[in-house]
Amino acid sequence: MTITQPERLQRRLACRALALPLLLAGVGAPLLPVAAQSAAPALERRVKAAFLYKFLGYADFPPQAFADAATPFTLGVFGADDMAAELTRIATGRMVAGRTIVVRALREQDLAQPVHLLFVAGQDEARTARLLRGSPAWLTVSECEGCLQHGSVINFTIVDERVRFDVSLDAAEKKNVKLSSRLLTVANRVQKGAS
Repeated sequence: MTITQPERLQRRLACRALALPLLLAGVGAPLLPVAAQSAAPALERRVKAAFLYKFLGYADFPPQAFADAATPFTLGVFGADDMAAELTRIATGRMVAGRTIVVRALREQDLAQPVHLLFVAGQDEARTARLLRGSPAWLTVSECEGCLQHGSVINFTIVDERVRFDVSLDAAEKKNVKLSSRLLTVANRVQKGAS
């Protein structure tokens, strides 16, 4: 049986998705080699979406973050509808800490709505800083250089062709969210105080 290039890529992506627990154990997921760069953005999106889903299990939210025991986790995604779709695919039918998960693709007018986790996509630091300032989200995640200084709790970064993340303990403390030491040990960098 001959395996086509798309089938190889699909199998490789499936293997990487199964290796998600290893991602949080510090192994990380390398991006595809240069020969498959056209698939790299899709793989990067999948890895980041998997991280976003997993972050919920490594964060302790304050009691006031939930109306009652049945309140689902709400994940808001701003600026990346493809990421919201991928995150919906990952979270459908799953629970974290006994709660279901709702994913919302947000527009700027929606950002005043409280969400448990807000992901702001894109490399525009000024825009991300403005959106983070006005957000009532408990756990904020970004992907642009310098956004930890603007209130992001977690910021994605690429290190040695792997999706990694940096953490701001000060931002987490201001949001009254406690992050697991297990999450902090696999972070690329943990920032406490002024950078």
